[in-house]
Amino acid sequence: MNDGASSVNPWESFEAVALPHMNDLYRAAHSMLRHRQDAEDVLQEMYLRAWRAFDRFTPGTNCRAWLFKILFNVIRNHRRKWFRLTLMAEPDTFEETMVYEPPIPQDLSDDEILEAFQKLPPQFAEVVMLADVYEFSYKEVQETIGIPIGTVMSRLSRGRQLLRGHLAGSSVAATFQRGAVAAV
Repeated sequence: MNDGASSVNPWESFEAVALPHMNDLYRAAHSMLRHRQDAEDVLQEMYLRAWRAFDRFTPGTNCRAWLFKILFNVIRNHRRKWFRLTLMAEPDTFEETMVYEPPIPQDLSDDEILEAFQKLPPQFAEVVMLADVYEFSYKEVQETIGIPIGTVMSRLSRGRQLLRGHLAGSSVAATFQRGAVAAV
């Protein structure tokens, strides 16, 4: 029975608040995964999860941060799956994928900066991206990734240091990166 009150279509509400962030979410996924198809797959999975959980989203809160949190959870799950498959498929060659590559020259183009960013270990790259590219506050980064704020600040500092090292050609960055990857 229709009592004259119009009901809000949940899809229209979801579409209005969630879909405007699709380009930023795709760019973030592509930057983290470094593969177009994987980024598209992760984005699709993220939007499916967001749609399913949309009844738990509080209208008026930061939808962008909520979506990024879901995205980073999906990316973590994607990496875990990839890591298990890689270890099972090629256990002898896994260490070869962790080899440091020499830093890029000091005459920097946008492509070279992006290349340096892609060399960052994922745990540092995701914090640098959220804080420096998407301008999230420390608290928003903390809520998005689900790590303590001290860890956010530490990873941001180390990520920036690694990025500067890659851009400046510092061999210190190579040593630090190998130690950071081994510690995680």
